[in-house]
Amino acid sequence: MNKKVTGKKAASNASKTLKSKSTSTKSKTASGSALSQTKAPKKQTSKKAATAASKTLSDGRTSKASKSAAGSALAQKSGKKKK
Repeated sequence: MNKKVTGKKAASNASKTLKSKSTSTKSKTASGSALSQTKAPKKQTSKKAATAASKTLSDGRTSKASKSAAGSALAQKSGKKKK
């Protein structure tokens, strides 16, 4: 189990991303996941949020704030792979 939590900077960026009207749904999904894990080491990023975070990071139009939140969400994805 991954016990990482979202740091203050990433949480601030996630909040900015969620408040933005021009941000994509995928960025907001990843940001919401990161923000929900601010003080919750037992929470893990879901498959849906991890996919959204991955797409957010690979999109060239994404802001630095959104990428920061998406990176945090991906870092909190469980390392276990299903067989």
